[in-house]
Amino acid sequence: MSPVKTAPAELTVDDAALRTQYLTEVLDLLYPWPCRTDGSPGTPIAEYLVVPDARRPRLLVPAGSRRVAAAAVRRYAEPQSRTAKLKRDAVVAAVRTGASAVLLRDRVRVTGPYSSSIDGYLCEQLGRELSVSVHIGPARANRKPVLQLIGPEGDTFGFGKLGTGPLTQALVKAETAALNALGNTGLTRLTVPRVLHAGEWRGLQVLVQSALPVWLPRAPLTPRRLIAAMLDIAGCCGYTSGRVESSAYWHELRARLTAVGDRPEAIGLSSAAELLVKHAGDTIFRYGAWHGDWAPWNMANLADALLVWDWERFATGVPMGFDAIHHELQRRIQSTGDARDAVEQTVKRAGELLAPFGVPAEGRDVTALLYLVDLAVRYLTDRQAEAGARLGVLGTWLLPVLIRRVEEL
Repeated sequence: MSPVKTAPAELTVDDAALRTQYLTEVLDLLYPWPCRTDGSPGTPIAEYLVVPDARRPRLLVPAGSRRVAAAAVRRYAEPQSRTAKLKRDAVVAAVRTGASAVLLRDRVRVTGPYSSSIDGYLCEQLGRELSVSVHIGPARANRKPVLQLIGPEGDTFGFGKLGTGPLTQALVKAETAALNALGNTGLTRLTVPRVLHAGEWRGLQVLVQSALPVWLPRAPLTPRRLIAAMLDIAGCCGYTSGRVESSAYWHELRARLTAVGDRPEAIGLSSAAELLVKHAGDTIFRYGAWHGDWAPWNMANLADALLVWDWERFATGVPMGFDAIHHELQRRIQSTGDARDAVEQTVKRAGELLAPFGVPAEGRDVTALLYLVDLAVRYLTDRQAEAGARLGVLGTWLLPVLIRRVEEL
């Protein structure tokens, strides 16, 4: 498993500055006083290579062992292009051979009492020796410290997430509950991580989950296998059926809409949702569970297993097919970078995408547009625009398409 988010575009100047600022914030969280990260004399806790450099930090790699450092880089994320793969392989070679002293000049040296550090806490809770590699992600409201946990032999055995504020603490708790629940549902079409540890440390919510073997050779993912896995999740907690207007889903979505009612985008969004429910009328929909963020970067297909991670948005009682619409939208955004056109093309494919999920023909456009309402409410609730997320401003891509398509029903 590798919960790292990747984006097709290069870093902007603003994003680089935000990453640098976030690096300082993360170090302060992981190594609070009396630990020091400024190179001050004291008992060493850890030393990190900053990849690629301190101006554009993406990854902190433990420098104490070449084997561990190579594993940290190699299993950091799946490269999205041939160029990215070549760059990653060059860094892996550098840390293996010791050339990192020349290529990776920026370092962070941590000193202080081991027991006060995240390393000491995790070592005690998991009962094993470990090194920590830290991922520095792009600006998002739900960004949180993500830690790759590596054993002395270079084995990546777990990933940790730390909830630092109200939103991310809620998400970490939600993922913990989701993984515990999914572990007892008898899934057969996909593999999910196991919870290795959950708790609190210095006011932070902690989740450590097992590492899925995403570094193994990939196999082509067929639509049939993907749909089968999504159906496995949809039915894992049972089904309900009924009209949208009388469903628990609509009751919950309407409450979420009310909660963001003071936002400028919320008025048009609420009106679109009401029109959708009216248009759905007496059509009977089926409701099940969904992953909530089933995107290409949150899964890996092997010859004998489909690995799926990042379950913090898992929910039950949603209209069937939401995962299929979400995956298609995210796939298109990732491949083209044109988010508005991605929404257009995804909605156009609603009939084809939702047919395997038993969605009535007359309810497929409604389902796709309800999903867009759901996603928009998520962005508004999380305040993604204020956090500087790349697609945080809904009026530039999602809302215009949603409102127009609802009016055309």
